[in-house]
Amino acid sequence: MSHPAPPPALVPAPRRALPTAPGRAPGRAPVLDADTTIEEPPGTTAAARWLRGTLGPALGLPLPPHHPGSPSRTRVRLALVPDLAGELGGPEGYRLDTTAHSVTLTAAAEPGLLHAAQTLRQLLGPEAFRRAPVTARRHWPVPAVTLEDGPRFRWRGLMLDVARHFLPKDGVLRYLDLMAAHKLNVLHLHLTDDQGWRIEIRSHPRLTEVGSWRPRTKIGHRASALWEEKPHGGFYTRDDLREIVAYAAARHIAVVPEIDIPGHSQAAIAAYPELGNTDVVDTSALGVWDDWGISPHVLAPTDTTLRFYEEVLEEVLELFPPDAAPFTGFSRFVHIGGDECPKDEWRRSPAAQARIRDLGLDGEDGLQAWFVRHFDDWLTARGRRLIGWDEILEGGLAPGAAVSSWRGYEGGITAARAGHDVVMCPERAVYLDHRQDPGPEEPVPIGFVRTLEDVHRFAPVPPELTEEQAAHVLGAQANVWTEVMEDQGRVDYQAFPRLAAFAEALWSPLPPPAERDFAEFESRMAVHYARLDALGVAYRPPGGPRPWQRRPGVRGRPR
Repeated sequence: MSHPAPPPALVPAPRRALPTAPGRAPGRAPVLDADTTIEEPPGTTAAARWLRGTLGPALGLPLPPHHPGSPSRTRVRLALVPDLAGELGGPEGYRLDTTAHSVTLTAAAEPGLLHAAQTLRQLLGPEAFRRAPVTARRHWPVPAVTLEDGPRFRWRGLMLDVARHFLPKDGVLRYLDLMAAHKLNVLHLHLTDDQGWRIEIRSHPRLTEVGSWRPRTKIGHRASALWEEKPHGGFYTRDDLREIVAYAAARHIAVVPEIDIPGHSQAAIAAYPELGNTDVVDTSALGVWDDWGISPHVLAPTDTTLRFYEEVLEEVLELFPPDAAPFTGFSRFVHIGGDECPKDEWRRSPAAQARIRDLGLDGEDGLQAWFVRHFDDWLTARGRRLIGWDEILEGGLAPGAAVSSWRGYEGGITAARAGHDVVMCPERAVYLDHRQDPGPEEPVPIGFVRTLEDVHRFAPVPPELTEEQAAHVLGAQANVWTEVMEDQGRVDYQAFPRLAAFAEALWSPLPPPAERDFAEFESRMAVHYARLDALGVAYRPPGGPRPWQRRPGVRGRPR
């Protein structure tokens, strides 16, 4: 019995190819055509809808439901077999099997069927990634394969910073489609920061009336002398966010909102000055920050501030329901930031110092931990889970809280050893705003050089962890901070093709980083670039940026 290699151009690479089933003739490929139907038993509606609504228009095929007696030579068969969950590695695993007259997608749950459908799309070629046919072709052969596939890690995420540069709703929906195409399943939306507030809150309308717009924007790194002298901003209405969450859920992607507390809050203070430390700063004179970096203006540790943010989070919980993407289990999470909180205002504030004394806290660091613990308790009481950047470890965490480890692996190691769940996103490994090459033509070079190969060799689990501790590593996410990304094209350039390499590092059963065959991955990417072209992704070409992707004369911060 033969053991064929998996099709060479699938990204991320599947777990394994299986031998051809007994009694089936190898090499006889099914062909999708105008008569092809979809056999869709109960529970397979989401996958059938995606095939019919996304793949069908690209191929020019109607893909109607299969009925007994239909004239179809070939059918796409969807099968849910819950008992296969253990064999396929959980709800996201699947099998894709072809015979001469059928393509069978089998999974234990809906997410696996959708992943199988995405693999089928890749097998059909780059034209399957367009929105309408580009040729008169009406016959689409599917390679004769039998694949068994499933993810290595549960949390496979992308963080989009929509606070520094606003990404309109359609852009977010587009990125959800790009995530689904690469089998990613968590979108972390960074909704608030010093430079903008992006979520409509009915109880506090000035957060968007005032906080969502800044008067001008620094072009390049904060050391740059260049400015764009026009207002920048925008926000998502409540219905926009409901649409985003529903669109994500239909693709079994969880959306995790981030509301920054207590630092990175100047936009909120500009809208409601009483949230700031009014005894040391004239907060009424503050506007939404127009520069990059970390604002010194942070939230005041008052009961008024706590109640204000409780009211904000009450609306956040309504807009981001805990069961939106139930198979991931990650829709329960709410990110509260908790990072980079300057303490100078608290040191100078009599009110803050009185609070420290009254609560018996360990100085200003203890005051920040008090903020985190308050909202940890508040979210836990409502059946949610707090997650924050690794600074929230300072002062101790409740058992259910999780940590996004960004300052290297150390925070994640500490958290996992203490029994906390961890999402690994170390800056030097998976910050996609960092430059991709040391060459002078990279647009606004930020941070460390992280090439496509570097990202492909990313390993989320540090070797220092025991097997029991490593089980707390839920997975990882790639972070896209947008200070120097003024539009969708710049986001595309920084994210791709590295996001494809990241997706493979999280999905596929790769060997240790030093043993990975990057040349083989590059050979598959040579085909995958054509898919990205069909999707309209403005990725960085292997040979370097195209002329219009460069930003000559705009200062960055290479490290």
